[in-house]
Amino acid sequence: MPVSPYIAKMRAKIGTDLLLLPGVSAVVRNDRGQVLLARRSDNGRWSLPAGIIDPGEQPADAVLREVFEETGVRAEIERVGGVATHPVVYPNGDSCEYLNVWFRCRAVGGEPRVNDDESLQVGWFDPADLPAVDDWSHLRIDTTRRADDPTWYAPPGERHPALGRPDAI
Repeated sequence: MPVSPYIAKMRAKIGTDLLLLPGVSAVVRNDRGQVLLARRSDNGRWSLPAGIIDPGEQPADAVLREVFEETGVRAEIERVGGVATHPVVYPNGDSCEYLNVWFRCRAVGGEPRVNDDESLQVGWFDPADLPAVDDWSHLRIDTTRRADDPTWYAPPGERHPALGRPDAI
């Protein structure tokens, strides 16, 4: 997977040590209520479109950019779905803690396709018949089911099980 020049510079200085990074992800639904997923090229798992916010970029701009870059789908933001930190250890040993803002979005154009080297497959899935996705993806999908759901966050002093420390993504 390509690494942003910003991250590459930090990794050159600190190696695989923990980085706190700003991230975004999208729960994109089409008119039939299906959820957009991409199968990641780094680990082969199905996941929501997601990525890092570039320096100077707003989260809303970043999430729409990431959805299109990874899936070829144009989306429109309906609301903020939630915010949480989420740990990740990549197959190469890089350790990150993402401050992730996820958005409920709707598709407004484009067709799902592998649009870059971050994805192996892209497609629409019925929420009741998803391929295997992790608890982190389920949390974001579940907290964006309805347009009028409140923004999700872990209450002070609590940690949702989906936000635990994985061995690797």
